[in-house]
Amino acid sequence: MNTAHAIKESKASAQAFFSMRDVHAYYGESYIVQGVSFEVQESEIVALLGRNGAGKTSTLRAIARAPQPRVTQGEIRLDNTALHTLAPHLAARAGVQLVPEDRRVIPGISVEENLIVAQVAKPLGWNLERIYEHFPRLAERRKQDAATLSGGEQQMLAVARAMARDIKLLLLDEPYEGLAPKIVQEIESIVAQIKTLGITTIIVEQNAIAALKLADKAVILDMGQIVFTGNAQDVLDDRKLRDRYLAI
Repeated sequence: MNTAHAIKESKASAQAFFSMRDVHAYYGESYIVQGVSFEVQESEIVALLGRNGAGKTSTLRAIARAPQPRVTQGEIRLDNTALHTLAPHLAARAGVQLVPEDRRVIPGISVEENLIVAQVAKPLGWNLERIYEHFPRLAERRKQDAATLSGGEQQMLAVARAMARDIKLLLLDEPYEGLAPKIVQEIESIVAQIKTLGITTIIVEQNAIAALKLADKAVILDMGQIVFTGNAQDVLDDRKLRDRYLAI
């Protein structure tokens, strides 16, 4: 593949299931997301990649309408809904579910109570029976304090809580962070299951190779700007591109 031709900014289309168009965002005076545009088709998995500080997590947080970073310009749309006009809780109701890097399980209550809390507000997604079918480890731990779970089990719980909502777009921020290789394989298996269910997903992951093997499409950020959009396999096949922007 000709890397020079691959380095480009995508142009989002109105027909895409999800799109960002010329999105700019700041933490205070720091200009973090600098005119990001890309699109995702329904049921696609997209690997959003880049070195540390490239703006990956900030882009996910902008999509989820977190208070920071502050979006100052651009459009974010999901299934004909203008996310950029919504408060965070309304973006969640519209189907955006962010699984943050720190997982944020609720300590002091059980695994099952964490899942029940996720279903307090409508619209609802999977019920407990379906969650336990796809996450049997959580079924075994249902009465255990969520804070006492292993890192991998907490990651499973964080993903399961997202599935307990009526989900259209799943945002996974560093799902393999800090996990042993064996546990990473289990989380990979769960994400692969999610893919078979047709759930549109954007995954940020420092383990770029693992993310690319699951993804249909890759978007690479550098210094807050998109430098590549294309097939995930193209990135796997292009060592020069990986060396330049991913250091792998």
